[in-house]
Amino acid sequence: MPEPNDTEGTVALAFSGGLDTTVCVPLLKEEYGYDDVIGVTVDVGQPEEEFEEAEETAEALGLDNYVVDAKDEFADLCLDAVKANATYQGYPLGTALARPVIAEAILEVAEEQGCTALAHGCTGKGNDQLRFETVWRDSELNVHAPVRELGLTREWEQEYADEKDLPVEGGDGGRWSIDTNLWSRSVEGSELEDPAHVPGEEIYDWTETPGGKDAELVEIEFEQGEAVAVDGEEMDAVSLIGHLNDLAGAHGVGRTDTMEDRMLGLKVRENYEHPAATVLLAAHEALEGLVLTKEERSFKQGIDQEWAEKGYQGLVNAPLFRALEGFIDETQTRVTGTVTVKLQGGQARPVGRESPYACYAEGHASFNTEDVTDDIEQGDATGVAKYHGFQERLANKVSEAADAETANKAVSDDD
Repeated sequence: MPEPNDTEGTVALAFSGGLDTTVCVPLLKEEYGYDDVIGVTVDVGQPEEEFEEAEETAEALGLDNYVVDAKDEFADLCLDAVKANATYQGYPLGTALARPVIAEAILEVAEEQGCTALAHGCTGKGNDQLRFETVWRDSELNVHAPVRELGLTREWEQEYADEKDLPVEGGDGGRWSIDTNLWSRSVEGSELEDPAHVPGEEIYDWTETPGGKDAELVEIEFEQGEAVAVDGEEMDAVSLIGHLNDLAGAHGVGRTDTMEDRMLGLKVRENYEHPAATVLLAAHEALEGLVLTKEERSFKQGIDQEWAEKGYQGLVNAPLFRALEGFIDETQTRVTGTVTVKLQGGQARPVGRESPYACYAEGHASFNTEDVTDDIEQGDATGVAKYHGFQERLANKVSEAADAETANKAVSDDD
């Protein structure tokens, strides 16, 4: 904890109105010595009731709380993730990608309001503390994490809130810990922490039980790798993602139940819903399969994986991340076209794709034509077939001959 003379002035707190951030308000004054605290709530697509809770709690605390709309910035980053086919251990990074956007918005408010420090209510076990602080520590402001630094538990926080008559609901605030934004909804905690527990349908909110509807086709249009329209209707990024969440969620598309390896080495069980992300990622990868060369696709897989790792870590401002995006953007110049996706039984399956840049010609690949092109006949492949695997066959023969010679020598020595 910093010395008192380092904590004069005002601290900007990432504020949700939940138990953790509510108890941080008085603690930042009592334990850290700040003169004042302001709250900042950032909109990345949460439900309206979360903003109402934050507003009501802030008012009861006498806290000036600033609400920042960052949905556009977040949606743009999500569509960048689609260009990178980005997932981490099976989930499309919804929570991870939101944190740098939130952190940047809070930092901007803090600087505008002349704050001397920033604070969050994250614990010392999760990823979010790292994602927030990698953004904030690039500034001149002090950074504090009261829950982590003071070793607080939920039980202690509840007792402290009761003692201070803070405006928080009793109990643990809900059966599960839920985080929602435009790109995904995560559910964890309680009985879900047991990897053997089979979750019921009650944990889901965005997705219907798979199999309850007839199949539906949806057409996604891309321009240079970015989704721009659904079924012929152009939409901004926020609207497009929201529309696909509703459309695909009705078919049960976009559920992930995974054991996630966190940055600090902890392994946790996570459940996610991400209908729009599932559809867009499947459609984009299908379009890349049509227009990119084999070498581009193969090399890009490694780049995409590194992008996803950096995105998961919240390092979206890192020099390497920008370099990765430079390569990805170059590959996307031809990723323009439409993909038809079939929504059925919890699956989003690409069933059609077309592009003016298709690296494909039906006449070349068809079984119904004798030759490949006017200049290439089927018979020309005979020479290629003879050479294909030549080095491997030679290596096997050399090894067999060497093994036989060694065996014969061993027999001679025994004699």
